Amino acid sequence: MKTTRHQSASRPAPPGELAGLRARLAEAEEALRAIRGGEVDSVMVAGKEGSQVFTLDGAEHAYRILIESMNEGALTLTADGMILYANQCFARMVKRPLEQVLGSSFHHLLSAADQATLRPLLKRAEPSGPKIQVLLEAGDGSQLPAQISSCALATNGAESESFGLVVTDMTEARHDEEMLRALTRQVVQVQEAERGRVANELRVNITQLLYVILGRCQALAEKLPAGDGSACGDTTKIKEMISRTAEEVERIWRSLWSHELDKLGLVPALEMTNAEFVKRTGVALQMDCSALDERLPAEAELVLYRILQKALNNVERHARARNVTVHLAKPDGCIQLTIKDDGIGFDPDHPANGKGRQGLGLLRMRERAASVGGALSVKSVPRTGTEIEVLIPLPLKAPQ
Repeated sequence: MKTTRHQSASRPAPPGELAGLRARLAEAEEALRAIRGGEVDSVMVAGKEGSQVFTLDGAEHAYRILIESMNEGALTLTADGMILYANQCFARMVKRPLEQVLGSSFHHLLSAADQATLRPLLKRAEPSGPKIQVLLEAGDGSQLPAQISSCALATNGAESESFGLVVTDMTEARHDEEMLRALTRQVVQVQEAERGRVANELRVNITQLLYVILGRCQALAEKLPAGDGSACGDTTKIKEMISRTAEEVERIWRSLWSHELDKLGLVPALEMTNAEFVKRTGVALQMDCSALDERLPAEAELVLYRILQKALNNVERHARARNVTVHLAKPDGCIQLTIKDDGIGFDPDHPANGKGRQGLGLLRMRERAASVGGALSVKSVPRTGTEIEVLIPLPLKAPQ
């Protein structure tokens, strides 16, 4: 039986069967040529659930002219990702001839990670889908950053297993983003240098001057008559005021210059900042930084340190909170800082919050996070508190 099957499988096909195969091949090639040329109105595609008909409006329609004149890529895909239609702009984006693009799989132009991101979108029959960022594999081996907008298409008023994509080249936008990040980083560096200069002036000049005044006040108190209790009491109060002023100048110096951060590292610096906040305000604060057991890049540490300082300053001035939690975590490939309070909260989308001092503070925190390629998000509802989350990718990306 095995020998018979082998001989049967090796037997040449009858001439009539070969002629039929050639005819079917010629018919398929003609159909593909007609699809590419926009000469047909529909195409039938065989799938797991049987054959399905997809409408392809002909090239004579005005919308086809409009799509071909777009500066963005336009595609029609099956649910499996096969490209039924693509305009010339998309073909130029991926640096491939249009005839190679049509009928191919869109997934072949994406990395495995981007395929996983796109696949769920092609399973939702929604009128419009979200926008996603991907990298397209061009024909010359380069990668093109692109934004994809998707929507489910309908035929004759009924839902169908086809999707429309608009693909936007993000190369220039990415370049602008990198330039903005580099500029923001330079601004932050200038700010830190100015902070250091002011801190040095405070400690070297103002603090020394205060201690000189304190010494003179002490000498004056020693010359007062022993029985002049009122004058002695006044000098004692003056000395206490000068001492408190010197301590406040010292505190401002420490906040301006990241002395503890440079010397001790991020976690001890955060702990000292939190302790000062509790002592100054009386607000309860819980901190969990156990996930971090090593030093981070200096820029990342400085960003997190400054954002915590600003967030606690906002809590002190605006939140009227009773409790604050600070959590530092290290998920895969990034560092995450979360500051949460139970204060009065606010509406982040309200126009006034973008113009007031609090809105300016949030803007500066976002700029600091962006300077190292990170992002800052704010969740707040009036009377329910505020949560600020900072996410910074590691390793840091150098500016272009």
